[in-house]
Amino acid sequence: MRKYFGTDGIRGIANKELTPELAYKVARAGGYFLSKNIKKGKGKIIIGADTRISKDMLEGALTAGLNSIGVDVISVGIIPTPGVAYLTRKLEADGGIVISASHNPVEYNGIKFFNKNGYKLTPEEEDEIEELIDKVQDSPVKENIGKKLEMPEAYKKYVDFIINSADVNFQGLKIALDLGNGAAYKAAPEIFNKLGGEVYVLNSNPNGLNINVNCGSTYPKEIMTFVKETKADIGLAFDGDADRVIAVDEKGKIIDGDKIMASLAVEFKEEGKLNKDTLVATLMSNLGLDLYLKENNINIVKTTVGDRNVLEEMRRNDYIIGGEQSGHIILTEYNTTGDGMLTGVKLLEVLKKKSIKASQLAENLTNLPQTLKNAKVQESKKHDYMKDEIINKEIKIIEKEFSGEGRVYIRPSGTEPLVRVMIEGKEQVKIEEKASHLVKIIEDRLK
Repeated sequence: MRKYFGTDGIRGIANKELTPELAYKVARAGGYFLSKNIKKGKGKIIIGADTRISKDMLEGALTAGLNSIGVDVISVGIIPTPGVAYLTRKLEADGGIVISASHNPVEYNGIKFFNKNGYKLTPEEEDEIEELIDKVQDSPVKENIGKKLEMPEAYKKYVDFIINSADVNFQGLKIALDLGNGAAYKAAPEIFNKLGGEVYVLNSNPNGLNINVNCGSTYPKEIMTFVKETKADIGLAFDGDADRVIAVDEKGKIIDGDKIMASLAVEFKEEGKLNKDTLVATLMSNLGLDLYLKENNINIVKTTVGDRNVLEEMRRNDYIIGGEQSGHIILTEYNTTGDGMLTGVKLLEVLKKKSIKASQLAENLTNLPQTLKNAKVQESKKHDYMKDEIINKEIKIIEKEFSGEGRVYIRPSGTEPLVRVMIEGKEQVKIEEKASHLVKIIEDRLK
């Protein structure tokens, strides 16, 4: 069983579970694994972070670990996660590290690795790093010790990359942005301003403690109101590391990841570039997405939850678009990981090219009533619902009840001490009641 890595790198409460000591050891192992050319010369690793107060502590430990085995560090400062993926390729580094806990509260932080091609590591590669954590002995001296290079202006290379990916400008569009006091706070306004939009900004003053606090893609209430107040054409809300985005139309209604993917897939198909006429989604996507895509002669392939699973399917079959209902969208024609900024740009392109309002994006996509509730459990027990007889009995009863008119999907969170309960059906009240009932049973059994 894995000791450190979860579904999206290493994550935990900073200075308690994710300590500087652990970061140092992980950096030595990760640097050794990624920098295969250390024996021939120095390796080179990019490090970027979101705005959490613990970023400096963890970057110091990671840098020390990498330098101690002869790896140079290029510190690019606060930057979206997809920016690190891009810069790893652009600067021809051996790998990249992001210090971020994405949408999690500020007390959490995380370590994510990218390989030299800008892809997140596979579970097998992460397992190799775990194996190396207590085995790396390299301790070079003198000129072979690694050094740190500060390159805070590197984020501008990422900004230029996103701007150059746009096919049209956004003159005449009013764009509201909720930056979540996170990694998008500098890059996003610059991108959408330079593309000609009239930009209105929320939550762009990070202080190390306010990331994701009642703002951003996981708390869209503020952007929903802000869009109407500013009479914006569209709103975009990013999570802490800006690898995902949720949109809001001019009426203040949410455009979730399913609708974003549907809109982009139809546009790509019309432009003749939707390879194999296929979109990749996860089991969490609403069945309404399936029906909408079928009406537009687009295939859908579904994976288990997690952007890494989506990307694996995309790479295996050369698909160009995939993602999650949460707004984590991957467009492999442009970048190697989910990119909220890129997704926002491409979504606005649809508005501009078709001269439509945001409320008309995938307007015939009708979601089945769906609810997602979280059961709070002990971290060590979040997989135990599969073994508990009482929980499993109740799940089977509910599955039978919704058979033919909905579905039940239960999964442990990859990043938090939660078991997620999703139910789809015909009646909202009924599915809410059943989900709440199941959440209570799981919490009672696993707390």
